[in-house]
Amino acid sequence: MTQTTQTPISRQHIAIVTETFAPEINGVANTLRYLCQGLMHRGHRVSVVRPRQRREDSGVIAGAGHGLFSDELIVPGFPLPGYPDLRFGLARAAVLRKLWRRHRPDAIYVATQGPLGIAAVTAARRLGIPVSSGFHTNFHSYSQYYGAGFLESLLCSYGRWFHNRTAITLVPTRRMAQSLSTMGIKPTGIWSRGVDCSRFTPHKRDPHLRATWGLTPNDIAVLYVGRLAPEKNLQMAVACFERLRSLHPRARLVLVGNGPLQVRLAERHPDTIFCGVQHGEALARHFASGDLFLFPSKTDTFGNVVTEAMASGLAVVAYDDGAASEHIRHEENGMKSALTNDTGYIDSALKLMDQPTLMSRIRAQARLDALDLNWTLQIEQFEQLVLHTPHKAKCHVVNQSLSLL
Repeated sequence: MTQTTQTPISRQHIAIVTETFAPEINGVANTLRYLCQGLMHRGHRVSVVRPRQRREDSGVIAGAGHGLFSDELIVPGFPLPGYPDLRFGLARAAVLRKLWRRHRPDAIYVATQGPLGIAAVTAARRLGIPVSSGFHTNFHSYSQYYGAGFLESLLCSYGRWFHNRTAITLVPTRRMAQSLSTMGIKPTGIWSRGVDCSRFTPHKRDPHLRATWGLTPNDIAVLYVGRLAPEKNLQMAVACFERLRSLHPRARLVLVGNGPLQVRLAERHPDTIFCGVQHGEALARHFASGDLFLFPSKTDTFGNVVTEAMASGLAVVAYDDGAASEHIRHEENGMKSALTNDTGYIDSALKLMDQPTLMSRIRAQARLDALDLNWTLQIEQFEQLVLHTPHKAKCHVVNQSLSLL
């Protein structure tokens, strides 16, 4: 996909409002970390409003923010049901109006749909500040995995109400833009994701780490990286691996991450290697030390781990959705199957295991293609969508955003 570099925009003050932020480990926090770093690098002032994480006091904290922001407001945070490691924030719109009257942003980007997001959108609208939102998480789709499928329609209605109060909703893929249009959320702009190919690289393959997994140099490590939770469709990853192991008994399943399914998985599949949550260079080594990467999720809006696996030189098997729908070409730089084709998903993994030459070619091409997915272009695209596009001309926003691709 060819993208053109846009004319730099003059220094602006951009406020980012989010229920999750670094150092928390998830796709939203990771994306916002790169976004804030990129905006600061391009000379913008970035302020962040987020919930208190661990042992933090509420209040305004000024400073460099480790290069992520210029200043921040920390509000009370409470554990998110089903995700105790994450928080949702509570703040009155009046508090945010007071803050933004003193330090008025040129634009506000609300990344999450929780109570903090509602307060931010309300405050921005009262102050007449352009406010955009991001659709980072398919919460309405999660309900069916937690025995609450009856709430899906209600959650869709809530999402439609929330996002349609903002000038534009940013989504990572064309397919997601179509889904939101069907839900009645308009307009949308496509803001994709980059990948740090200097961090995620095949050069960080670690023979010692592979040895701790019980592998010889020619054995295959089947890797999964992400939350061990029902909405990630992990039963498909496990079922797929069991088929693989029946024909290739030396293969090992390596799970990187934690979550509510870990205890059950460990009990039922004692040969599985659980590596826990990994960060930074350790995470990069785990990626590079794998061979075949399983991404079985059908709910992720993008799935940053897909492009991180590609950058690390792994052969990715995924469903034709999210990052795979945008960046994987079947049997060229990865394998993908339709969302309804579970048999095809398993067959794709089997084909890679049975044809080492195909796997080797796909791994090399995946790395080459990932080199084009840099964050710089994505930061510039965000600028154009959030700062450059006249928010009052909503009917033209989506067309302009699509022309940036």
